[in-house]
Amino acid sequence: MGFLDEIKERATALKRTIVLPETEDSRILEAAAKLVKDGIAEIVLLGDEEKILADGKELGVALEKCRVINPVDETDEKEDLIELFVELRKHKGLTREDAKEMIKNPLYYGTLMVKADQVDGMVAGAANPTGDVLKPALQIVKTAEGINSVSGAFVMIVPDKSFGQDGKLIMADCAVNPKVDADTLGEIAVASAETAKKIAGLEPKVAMLSFSTMGSAKHKLVKKVQQATKKAKEIDPDLLIDGEMQADAALVPSVADRKAPESKVAGQANVLVFPGLESGNIGYKLVQRLAKAEAIGPIIQGLDKPVNDLSRGCSVDDIINLTAITALQV
Repeated sequence: MGFLDEIKERATALKRTIVLPETEDSRILEAAAKLVKDGIAEIVLLGDEEKILADGKELGVALEKCRVINPVDETDEKEDLIELFVELRKHKGLTREDAKEMIKNPLYYGTLMVKADQVDGMVAGAANPTGDVLKPALQIVKTAEGINSVSGAFVMIVPDKSFGQDGKLIMADCAVNPKVDADTLGEIAVASAETAKKIAGLEPKVAMLSFSTMGSAKHKLVKKVQQATKKAKEIDPDLLIDGEMQADAALVPSVADRKAPESKVAGQANVLVFPGLESGNIGYKLVQRLAKAEAIGPIIQGLDKPVNDLSRGCSVDDIINLTAITALQV
């Protein structure tokens, strides 16, 4: 059984409820029908029910088993979400009138459903840019305790099983933060370890990557990674993490023996935390292409409840896979 099949099987056993707000997109409707048919998750669709069912019929997919909610309808459930929204944002001057108008946007309605535990998570981004998906998530769901930023991780499955844990690794941040300080980098490390456990089923061994290994170079960029490692240990004292270290020291036992012989992570790391988005994005794409690795993500991490962002170029299978992953993040 492949990794994605395992993810879907695990999600099926959990029976989570995921909201898909972008019902104007045919890919979302096709994915919703398959998710419900295969039992991977219960699905809530946002929009006009008559139109959604008609669009589904035109596509040849059955959506009757999905729950449909129209954000413009006046319901007791919507009133509860409006009150929640005002309470969460009143310190920013949000009025009830403004909240009532904003909640008509399915991204806001869906995010509020996640916050209120009416659903377990949300998947969006097929028809909206990342910023539009993450803005309500940061305003409403907010970040997890001890974490002040979100980041994007990839599960990498490489053909050479000697790397990571049976060829599985987590790489982050590869998608969200263009510039990070030491504290943020430490938070990313902790969130990435959580992703490794919940999504990939790994016992995380976190390597904080740099161009230096254990003080072999002196530079402010090296110091940032050293400080980030300290920060991660403060957040989670039980986390198996080490750094700073070069990528070969993190992954290759023979190199680790020479460069970091006392490290419990070096040579066997399965979570690689890059010092910045630039290196992270370049790094995962190089591994994907040169090693012919499978890259699954980005998985948005650091939020208190799961909200995930699709690429606007996503396929129906991508939507299904990310929905299953979202179910596991709960």
